[in-house]
Amino acid sequence: MFRLGDRWAASDPLRRRLRRLTLAERIEEARGFINLFHRENDLPDATRLARARDVVASLRRSGSYSHTPDELAFGARVAWRNHARCIGRLYWKSLEVVDCRAITNPDSMAACIFDQLRNAARDGDVRPMISIFAPVEGDQLPAWVESRQAIQYAGYVLPDGSLCGDPDAIETTRTAVALGWKPPEPKGMFDVLPLILRDADGRRRLYPLPADAVAEVAITHPDFPAIAALGLRWYTVPCVSDCIMTIGGIDYPCAPFNGFYMATEIASRDFIDETRYNLLVPVAAALGLNFSDPLWRDRVVLELNRAVLYSYAQAGVRILDHHTASRQYLDFVRLEEAAGRAVSGDWAWIVPPQASSACPVFHLPMTDHQDVPNFYRSRASDGGALALSRVTEQRSRLLRRYHRERRRFRDWRRRYG
Repeated sequence: MFRLGDRWAASDPLRRRLRRLTLAERIEEARGFINLFHRENDLPDATRLARARDVVASLRRSGSYSHTPDELAFGARVAWRNHARCIGRLYWKSLEVVDCRAITNPDSMAACIFDQLRNAARDGDVRPMISIFAPVEGDQLPAWVESRQAIQYAGYVLPDGSLCGDPDAIETTRTAVALGWKPPEPKGMFDVLPLILRDADGRRRLYPLPADAVAEVAITHPDFPAIAALGLRWYTVPCVSDCIMTIGGIDYPCAPFNGFYMATEIASRDFIDETRYNLLVPVAAALGLNFSDPLWRDRVVLELNRAVLYSYAQAGVRILDHHTASRQYLDFVRLEEAAGRAVSGDWAWIVPPQASSACPVFHLPMTDHQDVPNFYRSRASDGGALALSRVTEQRSRLLRRYHRERRRFRDWRRRYG
């Protein structure tokens, strides 16, 4: 029976999300990562064998091991390279990795994340960055970020039942208010939420974002002044903060990662989705569209994308249109295939929501190899099937079949065992 308040209880939200690996599986992933690190960095075979021995001995002794700074940086970049849901992986080698493993105090962690937001957004040339904090070690859970993104806009249910702000953040907003956050009055569509962290004991901590850590762009349109009158804006640094990064059998539950925006993420999804800002009709009215035209929705999405691209360009902020992003993804695929690596791709995430069939990625076959290193949110969703895929290793047909059947057996055991 679990004690009330026991941080190792089954109700612990982070522990429920972590992958469950046997010691043998952890050793297999560790060996695979060490081999990959040494192979891609052209390091001596003797060094690889010695490092693998040390890592396996540490895992058998304590259930964990520590990555060197070079291994950590390489692992983070490969985790991005392997992540099937990202269209922007052409830039994976340029990821700036900040090693924050020694920083365990939540106050200091929040300060580091705010520094990342400032540094990533500097001069408008948004740079891919990741800050990596302490890993899980045995039963020791580190502090981690509960907020889905480092920057989020609040969502409110008003007394008359109407919605204001981002409906996707209503529960997060209620949590922040319960922890003492006071929303501005009057409440607005784009009120920046505080960052929510959980300390090593699972207690929530609230950290309002400094004004200089949140760079925003007001949305205007070159041809339709009425768009500016809607008062729309968006932030420049999309920093995902609730994903767990797994490298060589070691999980890092706090590794806030940012890239830069593709316009459709804002214009076609955040502004248009019914479960988000749901601005289809208000923008159509601002554009003076005829609702009897069956293509009025298409016109709204097109003009909103023009507005976002124009506004970010006017502000000097890095952003991509979906056609350029699609071409860059094809470049990434060609480079990976030339290096002898199979590319993981999730079609529903890679293909842009705007002019999909006009983008070359629409016709590209994709398979998610669920390889590690990688990022995941929960073992119940995208983390449960992650494993060492071995799709890029030179092996005999018999050995490939052996590893394929072994992985199927492991997945069956996890599901039904």
